[in-house]
Amino acid sequence: MVLADDDERPRRPVAFQPAVLDGKGVEELRDYIAALTAEIARAEQAIASREAQRSAAEAFFRKG
Repeated sequence: MVLADDDERPRRPVAFQPAVLDGKGVEELRDYIAALTAEIARAEQAIASREAQRSAAEAFFRKG
């Protein structure tokens, strides 16, 4: 079975729904920002990993 490249897969809409910020205190908002920042870092690491895997595969198949 051949898996499609990430760029060829159908994209589904991002399911992110911004939180309602009304009524939240400063500390709650800071905690929310910290959680979002951590999630962004996690997504960036996943992207870097996929790009590294793709580059390694491309380099391997170019040798032959």
